[in-house]
Amino acid sequence: MKFSYGLPAELLVTKHKSGARSRRGCRRFATAAEAIRFVVEDFPPISTLGAWMQVGNERFDVTDIHRLYESDDYPLRRRTR
Repeated sequence: MKFSYGLPAELLVTKHKSGARSRRGCRRFATAAEAIRFVVEDFPPISTLGAWMQVGNERFDVTDIHRLYESDDYPLRRRTR
């Protein structure tokens, strides 16, 4: 199945607190492509450990997000490193 980078997305970040995960924050993006770029290019790496993205009824963890970013289908220009 082909991923739709143009759909709206929510990025949710959790953190460990006393051994249990607690929700830390939610950020909405107009497109999944923008959410993916934010995680890969702008988000502090240590914070991505508990991050996941919701697009429609599907959830994507950090590994999935990086895979989508590296895909040939990714529609946005990547930051040069």
